[in-house]
Amino acid sequence: MKLVLIGDGQSPHLLKWARALSPSVELWAASSRGFTPEFEALLPAERRLALHTDPAHGGGNVGLLKKLPMLGQWLSKIDADWINAHYLTSHGTLAWAAKRGWRLRAHIAGSAWGSDILVTPQQSFAYRWLTQRVLRACTVCSSDSQHMTARMKELGAREVMTFPFGLESLPKQGARKEPWLFFANRGLEPIYRPERVIAAFAAVAAQRPQARLVVANEGSLKRALEQQVVALGLADRVEFVGRLAAKAQAGFYARARWYLSLPESDSVAVSVLEAMAHECVPILSDLPANHELIDASRGVILPDAEITRLPALLQGLRPEAAGAANRAWVAQHGLFTPAVQGFLSRLKKEELPS
Repeated sequence: MKLVLIGDGQSPHLLKWARALSPSVELWAASSRGFTPEFEALLPAERRLALHTDPAHGGGNVGLLKKLPMLGQWLSKIDADWINAHYLTSHGTLAWAAKRGWRLRAHIAGSAWGSDILVTPQQSFAYRWLTQRVLRACTVCSSDSQHMTARMKELGAREVMTFPFGLESLPKQGARKEPWLFFANRGLEPIYRPERVIAAFAAVAAQRPQARLVVANEGSLKRALEQQVVALGLADRVEFVGRLAAKAQAGFYARARWYLSLPESDSVAVSVLEAMAHECVPILSDLPANHELIDASRGVILPDAEITRLPALLQGLRPEAAGAANRAWVAQHGLFTPAVQGFLSRLKKEELPS
């Protein structure tokens, strides 16, 4: 099978797909930006196309559409069996337009990532129409939560396979947990509401003098968050560590007992699965996909109105048992390789014209 990935070649999540797919297919990849060194080591230059744009997930990617002729001509020469587009309102649009414009025989498999289904179609009629067109052009789609799958079917998707963008393997164990160490690593951008992470931690810190919070990642809100921490008198208990390499991030997961993720909108986040695999206890926003991940014995679903009640909610948990149960849940439901093999089995069933 000849398969072309279309997505962001600088994303670790697309690299994970490439690593999982490459042993089983003749893999090619087109990136809206460039490729990471790991991606370049995985695929030879003749099987990669970098479009060198800077697409925004919020839309308005005219620069990306200008690259359509380059992509269409490249795809027509490859003559792939499948095009697997990741993030539907940008790369899915490219795949749909290329298939129509260059009369490609390839089927499209569309992989939704979250806001492309849960946020963008609600922004305007035009985005909703575009998302519907892309979904209808896909022979099969993938989704990482039942909640997002339902939205995709409402928008016109024909067939959706549901599985998390899970972990390639379970992390090693052995690090000693710090009982009141909290970790947060979502982007410091409005959609992730990091200011609520700080507020939730502040509620705990008021009752637990030993509590500490490590905030990883970067974003436009970082300066405001630093000011918020100072105003709350928590400057010596909250540490901003910036964007972390995988090994350093794994170290914080391993030592932290609690993991905070309180976005406004989300599907099943890989970072939450990583935290669970490291036996963290997640504290998550009240979103449908999060209810698919944890129950009251393994974490906390924190409605916006209950942030000040977080200390009481934590008291109802047995954190060591919850952490062990979370790791076991990921082992059973959140590993990526078995899911991708099921995805490939579905693709192989489709008969293509010669």
